Amino acid sequence: MKHEEISLKTKRELATALKDAMKKKPFGKITVSELISACGMNRKTFYYHFEDIYALLKWVLEEESIEVVRHYDLLVDYEEAISFVMNYVEENEHILNCVYDSISRDELKRFFRADFIEISRNLIEQAESASGIRLDDGYREFLSGFYTDAVTGVLIEWLRDRSSRDRESVARYLSSTVRDSLSGILSAQGEKE
Repeated sequence: MKHEEISLKTKRELATALKDAMKKKPFGKITVSELISACGMNRKTFYYHFEDIYALLKWVLEEESIEVVRHYDLLVDYEEAISFVMNYVEENEHILNCVYDSISRDELKRFFRADFIEISRNLIEQAESASGIRLDDGYREFLSGFYTDAVTGVLIEWLRDRSSRDRESVARYLSSTVRDSLSGILSAQGEKE
């Protein structure tokens, strides 16, 4: 086995141990000692791969984000993408709540933003193609960020308090809002030209 493969295997083992520990206690109470014990590793191995537990958590979030983005190629529309992310949120609620409680809302927002920015860009480009109307590059980038920030904010609030809104309604409302407002924007742009 190559060095890179061994290193990735070690990181994944530590990530699994961290995720398991996060199911049982707050992130701030998890120690390197318990992670290496769960993996049968020594402290030196942990610190060879990660500076601290926060670096491991950051790596976990980045890896999860990459995995989520890989699935987006299979998605047909924005509502499906939102639903896919909501599935991820439900399956990994303990991790995301630990991130929210221990690190910050901003870190959780960065995690979601990384996933949704490309989806927003693709959605806008598809809408432009369908309408035959092309937005200014700066405005397209602004809209991508705007829709991404709106969706991530709603998803974080839904994660923190799912009793206030059911999942299907949130996905439907988000999808309708993005689709309908984008349609209006493109229509208005077409009238200006």
